[in-house]
Amino acid sequence: MNFKHFRAAAFLSAFASTALALPAFADTTIKVLRSEPGSEGEKALYQQMVTAYEAEHPGIDVQFEYLSTEAFKQKLPTLLQSDARPDLFYSWGGGVLADQAAAGFLKNITADVTTEWADRYSAAGVKAFTIDGKIVGAPINASEVVFWTNLDLAEKAGIDIAAIKTWDEFLAAVKKAKDAGVTPIVVGGKDKWPLHFYYGYLALREAGAKGFAAAIAGEGDGFASTSFVKAGEDFKKLVDLAPFQPGFMDTTFEQASGMFGDGKGLFHLMGDWDYGSAKQASVSGKGIDDARMSILRFPAVEGGAGAADDTFGGLNGWAVSSTASAEAIDFLKFVNSPENLAKGAAAGYYIPATKGTEAGITNPFFKAMSEHLAVSQYHQVFLDQALGADVGATFNDVSADLAQGGVTPQEAAKTIQDAWSMR
Repeated sequence: MNFKHFRAAAFLSAFASTALALPAFADTTIKVLRSEPGSEGEKALYQQMVTAYEAEHPGIDVQFEYLSTEAFKQKLPTLLQSDARPDLFYSWGGGVLADQAAAGFLKNITADVTTEWADRYSAAGVKAFTIDGKIVGAPINASEVVFWTNLDLAEKAGIDIAAIKTWDEFLAAVKKAKDAGVTPIVVGGKDKWPLHFYYGYLALREAGAKGFAAAIAGEGDGFASTSFVKAGEDFKKLVDLAPFQPGFMDTTFEQASGMFGDGKGLFHLMGDWDYGSAKQASVSGKGIDDARMSILRFPAVEGGAGAADDTFGGLNGWAVSSTASAEAIDFLKFVNSPENLAKGAAAGYYIPATKGTEAGITNPFFKAMSEHLAVSQYHQVFLDQALGADVGATFNDVSADLAQGGVTPQEAAKTIQDAWSMR
């Protein structure tokens, strides 16, 4: 072999060796979009699942993308109408999920999961991700909105949290906190949806399950009925006490969560996810010590049609987009398996919607919430989701207007009813 041939052979040999050393490109990419979870630990858990799944399925590349709650809600509709839509995306269910199904953005996976889902999840969980008899996703967790409470500030103000059972007693506690120089409530008013928890919960207490069913069915005055007007009046009683931190309408949820974690407010009305969010967003990164914190169920409203143990929150999970591959559905089965959901429950990230994993909950606050949900005869899903995107946005807007004293309770109720009747 002459030198020229030798050099060519050596080059080809080196090229072949280098080519073999290069990583293989993934044959299938699975895109997952999720709103930012309350804990970095939950994100790390998802990454562990991705690593394990990819190791078992060569050629699959799973990509998670996280967005803040507001950014997620704003970006998702655009993504679903584009070629960049995710295969799986986080969902709060309700009317928004129904709207997405009606628009053709979701895939019917009933034939792929019917028996598995029935064996795996609670009936309510399966129902939450079933639209017109078609399964379009899978539940992850149930959530309850509660008043997260700083016991040190309660002690400073001389407030017995356990003694608060009614809305009037809660209002009295707010007054007592203000008299003691304690900020009663921190809230992320800029995002509006945290304020809808107040108006929504009070509507649940005043109208109850039957009242909501009647309003949704368009019976009588609907969302402009007496019960919903009373809910606005109840909210106004709180607003008139100026209970929130200065500049609350310029404060985001994440900022308010950090403020609570830093001990700057007695109460923060938020879901179970705030346990991790408040710690993570605090200056120390540790938040309030568990022993100095408690949760308070939203108080009963005397004379209201709603039961005191009715709950308000979510049944959250994954929705499957219309263009999702078979591989994406298989990954959904894996990431949402009872074993993997149990890991999240044990770590205190959420209250799982999977059968038989309740015993694995170690977080005392989540355990209490799980017990609340277990005895609740009616669970109202977040109204900005349950009523669909347009009416839900109106509910959030009206809640913010009420919090600023910009509308009367009557005007607020009529605005929601008008939006509902025009949907």
